Amino acid sequence: MKMAENKKVLVIGGGMSGLTAAIETAEAGLEAYIVEKTPYLGGRVAQISKYFWKLCPPNCGLEIQFKRIKNNPRIKYYTLAEVEDIKGEEGNFDVTVKLHPRFVNDKCVGCDACAQACPSYRDNDFNFGMDKTKAAYLPFEQAFPFKYVIDDRACSKDCMKPCLEACKYDAIDLGMKPETISLKVGAVVLATGWNPYDMNKLDILGSGKMKNVITNMMMERIASVDGPTKGKIVRPSDGKEVKNIAFVQCAGSRDENHLHYCSYVCCLASLKHAMYVREQYPDSKVQIFYIDIRTPGLYEPRFYWKIKDDPNVIFTKGKVAGITEDPATKDVIVEVEDIYAGGKIKASFDMVVLATGMDVSTKSSKVGTDISYTPDGLVDDSALKKGIYAVGTLKSPADVARSVQDATGAAIKCIQSVNRR
Repeated sequence: MKMAENKKVLVIGGGMSGLTAAIETAEAGLEAYIVEKTPYLGGRVAQISKYFWKLCPPNCGLEIQFKRIKNNPRIKYYTLAEVEDIKGEEGNFDVTVKLHPRFVNDKCVGCDACAQACPSYRDNDFNFGMDKTKAAYLPFEQAFPFKYVIDDRACSKDCMKPCLEACKYDAIDLGMKPETISLKVGAVVLATGWNPYDMNKLDILGSGKMKNVITNMMMERIASVDGPTKGKIVRPSDGKEVKNIAFVQCAGSRDENHLHYCSYVCCLASLKHAMYVREQYPDSKVQIFYIDIRTPGLYEPRFYWKIKDDPNVIFTKGKVAGITEDPATKDVIVEVEDIYAGGKIKASFDMVVLATGMDVSTKSSKVGTDISYTPDGLVDDSALKKGIYAVGTLKSPADVARSVQDATGAAIKCIQSVNRR
């Protein structure tokens, strides 16, 4: 077998794993393409208020990666893009990518004039639908690329015309159409990441029908200074300050009817969320209902003991049997069996946060190739075509640090693939 002539790598997914894989391969001398389905790079990390283990904001790590991308001519990225098909073999893959129109070109300076003029609104998916943006919008304050986008699905008839008239930089291009491009690469990295498990499937936990029952990722957005409440932790139904809150662990994880596996980060996320509440409201009460508390990592057990020593945080071991709502107050009522104390607990809270697990995103995202799954429902990396590598949370639930490490390893595999004889 002759040496592969194609020294290019395709990375599907622009989250932290995908950014790392692309940057590491490009800095080793290969060319890298990033294909990302959303209008921005950064993935789930961009939505987090603070992440472990230093509890720093996401821009702490993302801005470094974005700078490395800007400064490296070997990296090219496509947002609002999906991989339709991957054909060929290791060293010589032919990839078909569909590009969706942004209706905003590279002349955009982020002035916000289009959004101010836009007459239509859309649910803000970056904030999990907890607020709205104009149909012409910037995905989030530190978005990369820093360009607005127009969601034509939210536009009424002739809605885009005011945006066009308002822009002084000729950045609005209403003539953009979907297009298809072809790429030739020697290796492929699947880095599409994870989705929060759908709480609508969790019947006994409210099935997503109660406004004051939210997911852990929604809690991250509420606690974020650029979130729907500008960092003020209030409940969605009426904006009331959350002084009495419950966290329900393993919401969909470690369950043969949902996700079989432990989602790794959920316990630490809830401990962090308890910290958010306690710091913002010193008189608040927090109760955490758990099956087992797991705090993997070098420093994380110390964090657990710090939270556990807080007298206003109560840990209760027990499986939640049901969540209901008080129709008058919209308070949330949790029923659970207390394993250690014995007997059942029925308690009322201002708000409940479900620690929903990590669901593999390839189940809902196009990646252009066949995917096999393990009995637990994770991507079976060993079954992928040679030269295609899954990274990060596709193979196993992981935190940011582990995902970055895994992506660096995938970069080495890509280098081997394009040079294999």
